[in-house]
Amino acid sequence: MERAARVQLDETAKQIIEQLQQDGRRSYAAIGKAVGLSEAAVRQRVQKLLDTGVMQIVGVTDPLMLGFHRQMMIGVRCEGDLEKTADELADLDEIDYVVITAGSFDILLELVCEDDERLLELLGRIRAIPGVVSTESFVYLKLRKQTYSWGTR
Repeated sequence: MERAARVQLDETAKQIIEQLQQDGRRSYAAIGKAVGLSEAAVRQRVQKLLDTGVMQIVGVTDPLMLGFHRQMMIGVRCEGDLEKTADELADLDEIDYVVITAGSFDILLELVCEDDERLLELLGRIRAIPGVVSTESFVYLKLRKQTYSWGTR
């Protein structure tokens, strides 16, 4: 996934983002009232933030409630072209997070799947990707915190 250059945001744009981080369904009228803009101006600014890739508005689900009983982080050690390997890992539908890192692992990825049988099959597919040397799995036992409201600083 290619990253665009950093976008400069004015204080109003940051306030709009923070309003949506608190409640992604908040109305443009309510946001406008909070930040001092008209509903139409907020709508236009939100669309620009979406179009430039600064943010996205999505429904965040609880995987357990949807039948995905295995969540985990996997550390991957690689050889060769890390970006190519990361791209191939990112192509797997079950993987929702891929990051190239410095440290003990070259790549970290997160996945959700239905059960241990599906997990075993996925691990085999991951280990078969060219460039993957080894993996270490970290099965999630209980989620204590997950937030998307780190603000805009």
